[in-house]
Amino acid sequence: MMTTPPMIFKVALPVPLYRLFDYLAPEGVNLDMIKPGVRLEVPFGKGKKTAFLIEISTHSDLSIDKLKPVLRILDDKSLLSAKELRLLQWASHYYHHPLGEVISTAFPTALRQGKALAVKAEKRYTLTELGQTTDSNTLKRSPKQQSVFDKFQSSAHYLSDTDLSAWNNNWRTAVNELITKGLIKAELTETKPSNPKAIIRNTPLTCNPQQQQAIDRVYNSLGQFGVFLLEGVTGSGKTEVYLQIIQAVLERGQQVLILVPEITLTPQLEERFKQRFAVSIALSHSKLTDKQRQISWLQMQQGACSIMLGTRSALFTPLKKPGLIILDEEHDTSFKQQEGFRFSARDIAVVRAKLLHIPVILGSATPSLESLYNVEKQRYQLLHLPERAGSAIAPHVYLMDIRNKRIQDGLSEALVTEMHKTLAKKEQVLLFLNRRGFAPTLICHSCGWVARCQRCDANMVIHYDDAQLKCHHCGQEHTLLRQCPACKTGELTPLGLGTERVEKTLANLFKDKISVRLDRDSTQRKGTLENYLNQINSGQVDIILGTQMLAKGHHFPNVTLVAILDVDSGLFSIDFHAAEKLAQMIVQVSGRAGRAEKPGQVILQTRQPEHPLLVTLIKQGYRQFAATALQERKTAALPPFSYQALLRVQAVDTDKPQQFFEALTGLIAKHNHGLTQILGPVSAPMAKRAGLYRFQLLFQNPKRQELHALLDTLIPAISLLKQAKKIRWSLDVDPVDLY
Repeated sequence: MMTTPPMIFKVALPVPLYRLFDYLAPEGVNLDMIKPGVRLEVPFGKGKKTAFLIEISTHSDLSIDKLKPVLRILDDKSLLSAKELRLLQWASHYYHHPLGEVISTAFPTALRQGKALAVKAEKRYTLTELGQTTDSNTLKRSPKQQSVFDKFQSSAHYLSDTDLSAWNNNWRTAVNELITKGLIKAELTETKPSNPKAIIRNTPLTCNPQQQQAIDRVYNSLGQFGVFLLEGVTGSGKTEVYLQIIQAVLERGQQVLILVPEITLTPQLEERFKQRFAVSIALSHSKLTDKQRQISWLQMQQGACSIMLGTRSALFTPLKKPGLIILDEEHDTSFKQQEGFRFSARDIAVVRAKLLHIPVILGSATPSLESLYNVEKQRYQLLHLPERAGSAIAPHVYLMDIRNKRIQDGLSEALVTEMHKTLAKKEQVLLFLNRRGFAPTLICHSCGWVARCQRCDANMVIHYDDAQLKCHHCGQEHTLLRQCPACKTGELTPLGLGTERVEKTLANLFKDKISVRLDRDSTQRKGTLENYLNQINSGQVDIILGTQMLAKGHHFPNVTLVAILDVDSGLFSIDFHAAEKLAQMIVQVSGRAGRAEKPGQVILQTRQPEHPLLVTLIKQGYRQFAATALQERKTAALPPFSYQALLRVQAVDTDKPQQFFEALTGLIAKHNHGLTQILGPVSAPMAKRAGLYRFQLLFQNPKRQELHALLDTLIPAISLLKQAKKIRWSLDVDPVDLY
């Protein structure tokens, strides 16, 4: 008599192992109803884990009596579509990362942990008719209520729980009191897609011919795959192009996923979208709570929300009716995950759009060399916006030679003069310095001792306001020293520039002017950045000083002078990506000047005024710089003319990595039958970080397929090496920096 073979569930687990695990299907389950992608609870080791079903089979390489049964099936149906699961399997294979960990990153924390599926409608609040006509001064005896009420009056639309929590944690009591007074009303957010006829809140702007051409080309490709590189000079109206294409997608009853590189850009874009569209907008970024992100995830997955705006990790959010993916500032390296599952959101977005048969728009004023190369190869379609929108004209950019000139904490006398002229016209100045803290080095004037991090090959950075020395690499902190620990007598002197130091100098040079500093240290508290941006846009600020969070996306209509204080620090680097990143930064920062009717100027302080990169960029523009840089990359056989993968290794000493690389060399020699170059192993540029010694090995091949064929064989073999268990290692496919 034939016995029915037991059914085997092959599952992926969120563990760093490159394999699936076999479990027996639970008894009495209708297997026709169970689809790949459902979450399962399974025994693992001495505990339990949430697993993801990949396939159901009758075969296992292990004997049946060694298999454990699945404890529970957590979902009635898969939370991921077949195409979404295929995308995650592709990403796991391409980046050579364990499938269980890849799938796990696609889920919100609670669902990753196996918690029950639940979506709670979020409340949103709007002014009542009484609230729209009430003066906020009537609430001046209740400052908290007045502050919240001002927030509503300055907003052109509803505010949700998420919006208010992002602005200020202590809003609930004040809102409830305003509801009691009849000034605000609460309602539940819509839980169904909006009526296509009631999508628009405000009329679209009139576009110039180039904008209209870009809109028409994407519109004509809706419903089919295509990659569009929207290259628009800063201030050319890329956002309006996005908005009008999004409108067309929403009118088709479909959803839109928009990714931005930085959280700082999210509130500004969200405001633009809410002013234009009367649909639910979901947010997903690291400043939200796990619960808020789960609500956004489920609303998109169930089709209750039409637009998702998020950062890199939002890429994997399931969409019930996908229609369009947009990546704004596509060149930004923040789209590359640098730890764990090291994926590129830009590249996976293209693959996802292809699987879904929808268009993807990559927008930038300074496209990456890879994207420009793909246009050259006709893989991407170029949409070009060469002119600023409206009456704004491009700023005048010039190099200020500061050799042999008197400099006061990064500010030359000529720059200070230009700042005074600008401020006298009641216009704003923006200063850019990509280094936070007071100064990057504390040195003894007598013996030359330097404050170094004991755990990293790096100097400790002075933070005077906190009276601390901080390592910006491992986070170690010490009280600021007053006496040299080496010679006990020498004077400790700050060396180099940081935003904190420049801020104090500005306070002395411009005593009657208000300046704000925008960097990671000054904007840590929730709502601080939004508050600063509001002050800038309302004209309460004269001088804006900041790091790279100022470089992109922000629109400051009254800024007419932009100065980059230290251009030279980016000119000399061992990483071949450095020139491209510097050129992009210069163009992006320059784009903050003269964005309205007032003409702008940009000053680059440099001791290298004849440097080819700067001369080409200033005189011929970014496109010519990119053409020259691509030619140099081609000559040197560097990406995008070859493909790379970086194997990083770290350990508490230097012996174990050496033993690992000796074993690895034998594996590579056995399997490397193609043209893959092996460069290294060498110490990483920062040889020690957070107490660990770091080494790296670079794989490079002109053929992507050959490189991945070698990695396909090598990675599982590395996992089996006994020397690999004594070190930490990771693989970075298509690295964006070599640090």
